[in-house]
Amino acid sequence: MNSGEIIISVEELTKVFDMGEVKVHALRGVNMNIQEGEFVAIMGPSGSGKSTFMNIVGCLDLPTSGEYILDGLNVKQIDKDQLARLRNRKIGFVFQTFNLLARTSALENVELPLLYNPDLKAKERREKAMNALEMVGLSKWYHHYLNQLSGGQQQRVAIARSLVNDPVIILADEPTGNLDTRTSFEVMEIFQDLNFRGKTIALVTHEADISQFAARNVMFRDGRIFKEKLVAKIKNARTELEALPEEDDIFSL
Repeated sequence: MNSGEIIISVEELTKVFDMGEVKVHALRGVNMNIQEGEFVAIMGPSGSGKSTFMNIVGCLDLPTSGEYILDGLNVKQIDKDQLARLRNRKIGFVFQTFNLLARTSALENVELPLLYNPDLKAKERREKAMNALEMVGLSKWYHHYLNQLSGGQQQRVAIARSLVNDPVIILADEPTGNLDTRTSFEVMEIFQDLNFRGKTIALVTHEADISQFAARNVMFRDGRIFKEKLVAKIKNARTELEALPEEDDIFSL
């Protein structure tokens, strides 16, 4: 799905880290747009600038220079409090290490971003969190604690948490990095389903196989966009899952 409305727009984006006598140029004039309904995979080796780029797009860091427009708002022109609200309301985050609270239930983890909205009552928070868990197939496990969930289920909780505020874009940083092949494909199936429903997704990955589940690949090198391409034949995660051998077959090899 691609409606044409630009959600993310960066122009001549730079980021320089001052390391004392040495200045590290992490981004060197990056230009990029992400449209509503796109599924973009961002790739590149360590030190290529992809993580710095995602931190800026996620409003976790500010550029040294250049323009960043998020859903029509110029990030440079708002203060820290407005930036925090923008980050909470407009962006859903999914991380490699899940970043969940260990001593709370799946439901409570998903509710967490809603606690910053004083206009929502407890019942409304619960309803929104349950709807998000249902979207990732975990509504029956809402009361389970993290030690009762597999790694794949924990990542589903993290995805549900990213959805609960109905963000304009989901930013996923190596979301399959800690998962086996089968579970990785299950997670990518969720992302593809969300994208089919109209969610805009930008995903950082170093795995070429995972990038093929997205419609556009953007490759970073030395702080610049080295290459962009539309994926000619997008992998279907459900088809890939069905083609995998059963676990019993794997152990018998």
